[in-house]
Amino acid sequence: MTKMPPRLADLASPEARARLIAGAGGLQAFLGTEDAGSVVTLPLVEALVLGLMRQGVTKYLAIFGHGSTALAEVLRVYEAAGLVRCWQYRNEVEMAHAATALSWVYGEVPAVVTSIGPGALQAMAASLAASSNGVGVYHLYGDETTHGEGYNMQQVPKPAQGVFSQITSLMGASYTLHSPGSLRDGLRKGASSVFHRWRPGPFYLNLPLNTQEAPVTLRLDALPDRPRFPALAPADDTALVEAAQAIAGAAKVAIKAGGGSRLAAAAVRRLAEAARAAVVLSPGSLGVLPDAHPQNLHVGGSKGSISGNWAMEEAELLVVIGSRAVCQADCSGIGWPKVRRVINLNADPVDVQHYNATLALPGDAAVVADRLASLLDRQERTPAKATWLAAAAAKKAEWQALRATRTQGPALRDPVWPAPVMTQPQAIATADDWCRRVGALKFFDAGDVQANGFQVVRDDTPFATFTESGASYMGFAVSALLSQALAEKGRYGVAFTGDGSFMMNPQVLIDAVAHGAHGTILLFDNRRMAAISSLQEAQYGVNWRTHDGVPVDYLGMARSVQGVAAFDGGTSPAELADALSRAHAHPGLSLVHVPVYFGPDPAGGMGAYGQWNVGNWCKAVQARYAETLI
Repeated sequence: MTKMPPRLADLASPEARARLIAGAGGLQAFLGTEDAGSVVTLPLVEALVLGLMRQGVTKYLAIFGHGSTALAEVLRVYEAAGLVRCWQYRNEVEMAHAATALSWVYGEVPAVVTSIGPGALQAMAASLAASSNGVGVYHLYGDETTHGEGYNMQQVPKPAQGVFSQITSLMGASYTLHSPGSLRDGLRKGASSVFHRWRPGPFYLNLPLNTQEAPVTLRLDALPDRPRFPALAPADDTALVEAAQAIAGAAKVAIKAGGGSRLAAAAVRRLAEAARAAVVLSPGSLGVLPDAHPQNLHVGGSKGSISGNWAMEEAELLVVIGSRAVCQADCSGIGWPKVRRVINLNADPVDVQHYNATLALPGDAAVVADRLASLLDRQERTPAKATWLAAAAAKKAEWQALRATRTQGPALRDPVWPAPVMTQPQAIATADDWCRRVGALKFFDAGDVQANGFQVVRDDTPFATFTESGASYMGFAVSALLSQALAEKGRYGVAFTGDGSFMMNPQVLIDAVAHGAHGTILLFDNRRMAAISSLQEAQYGVNWRTHDGVPVDYLGMARSVQGVAAFDGGTSPAELADALSRAHAHPGLSLVHVPVYFGPDPAGGMGAYGQWNVGNWCKAVQARYAETLI
């Protein structure tokens, strides 16, 4: 008599269920068996892990607490069966940033695990980076019980129901598994958020302590799958023809390539060339056009560039692609004073209508831009476009000359250091050249390093640089290096960070060793928050409380962690390039320390070319905004 194989519904332990699913070849393979339609009863947290697995989420970044021990036990069992992976961390901000980078860089959506209270508040704060940059990540927070027996440890001490649920709901898409039967609805809403077609983001799933072990009865094949969204575009060519005619007849056309243009780089280039347009980049869209492309006018905005901000000042017709019109990229709404017509390509129905005088072309940027380019190719374009592109070429050359001068100049003397040191443009350019030579990813932390970075870096393709300019979160870059160890095909990366940003998340030194990350922290040290020091001096003529002058032995700090290598980056490009090569040869995490100049010499930075609605500039900027049409 043939022995019947065990059925999932007959198995009493998570170990047995995990072994059965793993033996079938994983959950997706198991769902192809007859057993997949069986009705099973299992703990809610185990069903949650299986539901996330159905969506392809099998990697967990965790700091376990009293609110997540039940989930931890399920993850232990399923990891032993080879179905999931879990890594522990020492700081929730660092952990959430690593999760954001894993999803952003590698397309692997993970789950962050912590408990309500300080841990979840830290993870939630760090999730601003994911939210601002459109990155899908699950956040699983152990929550207060639904029993109402009295205050739970670490809940917000307020006599109200579900306070943490209220907080997560303000932050973004959120759901509380208030009862076991709510799992499918929660997973469906979660999938719609983290896998959203044009604006994915974090999804906060609150897990009350007393429902985590509660039984739920369901079919595994009824757990919501990962959604698939087709690319959308206008149903006919009516609006596209109108846009093509407007572009063809306008001499001074500029394209603003926002973050949403990165996945449409080929179509954006084709449209730019068909439109004879000057292309202005955002800090996060470097590489959408190759650096040397004659129509790439480089970054424009509050920091901006000579060429990018010239194009913003002079353009009369604006084509916006995948941009949210963030204040620093848009000069707080006054960056396009002469524009009288806007053509906006954006999948988001709100962002596509941001400007006045807009012809909206909603849909996938690549599809819409390609169709618009095809229509433009059939149009007779005004000869005046040649004059516009010639002027643009002159401004591009002017910016390139300044960039060359600032990045190749001599070392400068700063009283903080005993000898002349490199400027940030010099050190960033050296490191950028080195990264492009070896194929290393570049991550930029918020601050002066980031601002000089997006002016200096010479990317030829998108996603060679990741700069967290949306939330401007100090500590993101160094934490992002950890994603290399978690990814299926991790890539070597260099985190460009300042001394202030590095000290936001120095835990990376330990966790990188624990998880086997291979990358380099390139620490630019000027003993201050230079971006704000510079802003204070520009606005009020003096910097105050943005530096402390305390010497820190960062090399000694790094060397105190066994497995971390530390190198002096020196005071010249040659010394820095050599240090980066030695760091690259180390099989784990390295730190390269570079003292850099801060002071009044203009050669110490790349300069600022736009406006911003902050501090004592607000009156003038808001007056100009009142005069702006769009």
